[in-house]
Amino acid sequence: MRGVIAQTRSYERSTQLLMANQFTINFGFYMLMPYLASHLSGTLGLAGWLVGLVLGIRNFSQQGMFLVGGTLADRLGYKPLIVAGCVLRTLGFATLGLVDSVPALLAASAATGLAGALFNPAVRAYLVADAGPRRIEAFALFNIYYQAGILLGPMVGMLLTGIDFRVTCLVSAGIFTLLSIVQIRALPARRGNDAKDSHGGRQESVLAQWRSIVANPSFLLFSTAMIGFYVMQFQVYLALPLEVRRLGGQGAFGTAAVALLFAVSGLSTILGQTRITAWCKTRMAPGQALTLGLLTMGAAFVPLLAATAIPVPDGGVGRWLLAAVPPTLAAWLLAIGTMIAYPFEMDTIVRLCRDRLVATHYGLYNTICGIGITLGNLLTGGALDAARAAGIAAIPWAALLAVGVACGAALYGLHRSGRLATPAAAVPPEPAATSS
Repeated sequence: MRGVIAQTRSYERSTQLLMANQFTINFGFYMLMPYLASHLSGTLGLAGWLVGLVLGIRNFSQQGMFLVGGTLADRLGYKPLIVAGCVLRTLGFATLGLVDSVPALLAASAATGLAGALFNPAVRAYLVADAGPRRIEAFALFNIYYQAGILLGPMVGMLLTGIDFRVTCLVSAGIFTLLSIVQIRALPARRGNDAKDSHGGRQESVLAQWRSIVANPSFLLFSTAMIGFYVMQFQVYLALPLEVRRLGGQGAFGTAAVALLFAVSGLSTILGQTRITAWCKTRMAPGQALTLGLLTMGAAFVPLLAATAIPVPDGGVGRWLLAAVPPTLAAWLLAIGTMIAYPFEMDTIVRLCRDRLVATHYGLYNTICGIGITLGNLLTGGALDAARAAGIAAIPWAALLAVGVACGAALYGLHRSGRLATPAAAVPPEPAATSS
């Protein structure tokens, strides 16, 4: 941990603040969100479909507005969008704890999602602008702070929710209030390389900027190939806990085993991210690191696939081991794959956009991957249902292994074809010669 702190201090103060901001953002978010469904269904007594609607509105407003948030960040500067996102999340979280009407809950949920769409692309683009040639190492550090917030937030949230969920909401809102004030006072203004046309340096229209991004096939292919990265990563929250509960039950053991999944994932990142990034950077090209990361994540489902060949014990230590060990090993391998790929993923986006409209590219990238996550989770849920109905437990794990292999192969193909390299800048045509 001392090495992480020392490496953080080697960057500018604005970069250090971005790291602290991301930890705090995730800490406040994950303090509240894991317990929101229980509050809605239990304390407020909402029907299951209404709970799903409230949670779905948050995800839809965030994923659907990423492109807009990124575009605004490129046009207005990164700091205003970061601050606006934190202020909006303050209002959203406070409202979730103070209201009980469905329209107000939907509005608050939409506000929390929109907040993420505003500050996420801006934070990453700001980090690119600040870190310069050290952006791969900066994103490795960024992921440590990111995961530390995910790890610690639910623990504090569990204690506060034990008192009252409203207390959790207000504490989280207070954290975002302080974060907003700190950023207003201490975060320097920063802008990216805004697109200019060739006539007097005027800024391109939004539609022209979006058309230029959509016309970049390498970026679109890369974004599509990376959907599998996020689908597999998300299984720490979906398929792995369901598998633990299926075998370990809903009691204290199942709860502890699920908590172990998150602890292994978060602690592995905190302890190993910078070492893994340094090792990969000195030994392989970014495209090779991305391929290795995706294949490692696909391999994470091999222990679960192998475990389906073992007869399930009726109870005792054998059943507990079968419920805990393969999912925990899978969570660890998913964390390793993420550590390998994530810094190079963020760097590749910057290279493919030639350091132009960085926040807008991050916004569209997040939207594409967000849509992929939604579809991937629907398919994963269907595979889990099919496995139960057919009595073939291997179905979801074989499918997820195939996702890892297919996406890893796609990234390797993009790397070998040169599509992950920085595109050559367009050369304007020379003016036609005129006769004298």
